[in-house]
Order: sequence, then structure tokens, then C-alpha cells
Amino acid sequence: MMKENHFNKVSNGKGFIAALDQSGGSTPKALAAYGVMEDAFSSDDEMFDLVHKMRTRIITAPAFDSKYILGAILFEQTMDSKIEGKYTAEYLAEDKGIAPFLKVDKGLAEKAKGVQMMKAIPNLKEMLERANERQIFGTKMRSVIHEANPEGIKEIAEQQFQLAKEITDAGLVPIVEPEVTIHSKEKEEAESILKEEILKHLDDLAEDEEVMLKLTLPEVPNLYKESVEHPRVVRVVALSGGYTREEANEKLKKNEGMIASFSRALAQDLRVDQSDEEFNASLKSAIESIYDASVNKK
Repeated sequence: MMKENHFNKVSNGKGFIAALDQSGGSTPKALAAYGVMEDAFSSDDEMFDLVHKMRTRIITAPAFDSKYILGAILFEQTMDSKIEGKYTAEYLAEDKGIAPFLKVDKGLAEKAKGVQMMKAIPNLKEMLERANERQIFGTKMRSVIHEANPEGIKEIAEQQFQLAKEITDAGLVPIVEPEVTIHSKEKEEAESILKEEILKHLDDLAEDEEVMLKLTLPEVPNLYKESVEHPRVVRVVALSGGYTREEANEKLKKNEGMIASFSRALAQDLRVDQSDEEFNASLKSAIESIYDASVNKK
């Protein structure tokens, strides 16, 4: 029943997906942006403890409300950690009414053919079993496109949809995320190639296979309109990809049917030394502006 409620909310609800899944190499950067420097921790365990405190502060804040937020993407270690005595995903689902997603990829391989594929995920089956036990609704996996290389982009799409099948078979909703970097000199061309590859794979999905797409805000507004309207697509969400929140919101408003799934752009004004009142006001302002860009289109 809970999964059905999440599905209805994520597919039809007004709001956006909060991305709280920085991991590995991006964790020190996320902490530094929050005002916690590298001299504050001396081991990975201490670092993850600090980042869990940051995420707990965000998730438990009054502004982090299901009125605006449909789902939240977690890192594996966050899924295995607790908030107020409950596993994070259970807390999100039961106390906040927000659908929990799990980042399942293990980072990026070296660049080849103008792209970075995902590294192998040896423990995927076990992770999906644990995700089901922990009330996780869906998953997310990221690869990166740097150049308009048709062969590389084709391989990225194949890898993403192959893994998506394993995830739908496990009863979870996969977010397919082939990010086109905003720094690419061939961004528009790469996006055009990616769009066609995605549509081919969507058309090949069986009726009981449904996916979400997480895509870079495109150079051409409404480029992904056919994917937004595709019967096998639950939702198309946008990543901020290094744009400021203001830039990302402006671009998002021009793309009908797309909603946000921002990470850096969500947390950019949050600081460890803010009082709870300041922290919540800052988070509330960010959430309301991202919600507005997700639901009000130009």
C-alpha cells in the first residue's frame, strides 16, 4: 500500500525530488559548502557521520515537507543510518510522507569515447534486497556524457537501461541518469543524440517496466517532451548540474512536465553555523523557489 501511495504521489503529485545522495569524492565538497572543512574529520567514518548529521538536519527541518517534496534520494550509508531511531527511508516514508530513493551506482569509470560509464555494481542484487526491506521506493544511477560521441552515448544508454531492468525486476522504480555535463562544448548536440537513444530504449520496455529519467536541463527547451509524455515514464526530473539555483530554476521553468531533482542548488545557502531558525528559513526559501519552478511553467 505504501509503495502504491508513493507511486501515485511521485507520478502525479506537485513538487520535486530532493537529491541528498552525494557520496565518495563529492562528500568533502558537500561538507565544505556547508562550512565543515576537511580538518574537522580524520577518517571516512567521521566524514560520513558529519554528512549524516547535515542530512538529518535537512530532513527533520519543518521546511522539508511533503507539500513540496515528493521524494528524496539517499546514499547507501544514509539508508543504513537512522534518524530519530528509525532507518532514514522509514523516517522519510512514515514520518514525512516522502518517497525514498537509493543511489545504487559505485561512481564513474575513466573517460572513454567522450563519456564516463558507471563502474560495475557487484553487490547490486544484495543492495536491492536491502532497499526493499528498508522501504526504499526507487533507485538512481548516474553516468556522464562529455562529448557528442554517438557510440559513447549509445553505450551509456544501453548500460543505464540494462541496469534499470534488473531494478524493475526487483520491484523498484529506477531513475536513469545519463548526465550531459553543463561544461560540454557540444552540449546541445550531445543532448540531441541522447534524446534519440532514450526514446529507442523507452519504446523497447515491456508494459510492466516503468522508469524515471533524470536529465540535465537542456539547451533547447522541451527537448525531452516526448519522454515526459511516454507511457513507460513515471516522471522526468532535472538535475542542476552545477548551475546556481537561480539559473537552474529559470531553465526548469521553460521545460513543461519536468520537475527538479536538485542537489547543490537545494543546499547552496545552508551552513553548519546557522541557528535552527536561520537554517529552516534558508531551506524554506530554497524549497519554495524550486517547487515554484517545478510546477509553474513559462
